[in-house]
Amino acid sequence: MISFTVMALVFGVVFLAELPDKTALAGLVLGTRYRASYVFVGVAAAFALHVALAVAAGSVLTLLPQQILHALTGVLFLGGAAVLLMKKDEDEEEVRKPENQSFWKVSGAGFMLILVAEFGDLTQIMTANLAARYEDPLSVGLGAVLALWAVAGLGIVGGKALMKRVPLALITKIAALLMLGLGVWSLWEAVAG
Repeated sequence: MISFTVMALVFGVVFLAELPDKTALAGLVLGTRYRASYVFVGVAAAFALHVALAVAAGSVLTLLPQQILHALTGVLFLGGAAVLLMKKDEDEEEVRKPENQSFWKVSGAGFMLILVAEFGDLTQIMTANLAARYEDPLSVGLGAVLALWAVAGLGIVGGKALMKRVPLALITKIAALLMLGLGVWSLWEAVAG
């Protein structure tokens, strides 16, 4: 069964953490150069693969004793919050242009860009933590992949407009505060449990 509460929490945390990330900018760049639907297919496939890997890693962590698991996820969430708070603004990365606009070239370029850029990224680590924390891989996986697809869609279709209306620093601070809260809560459960 899917827990909509877990799915919504994961969606919110991953969405906010991914918005200021380089992949939103990469999606924006690709979306301005190529057919948006082709770009989205490649980017969405890469994110689905990353979430599957993260959920699998998080599911392995659930084999640890509960107190150790809560302490580990708490420390990782606090580390993620620190990374977000200390993060410098990233410059728009130059994306190599495929030779033509075919579906396979454009979606392949989007897939490879995200596959490489997101491997071991903060949101992938967060997804693994959330999968371990909630022991609900399906709900966590759906929440994370939908959040990443939403950010990719926003980046591809309307990233510039969003970033003009909502300051990137504010988005980063909200994501960091959410992670800080999850980290403190996990550590409290480790000590109290």
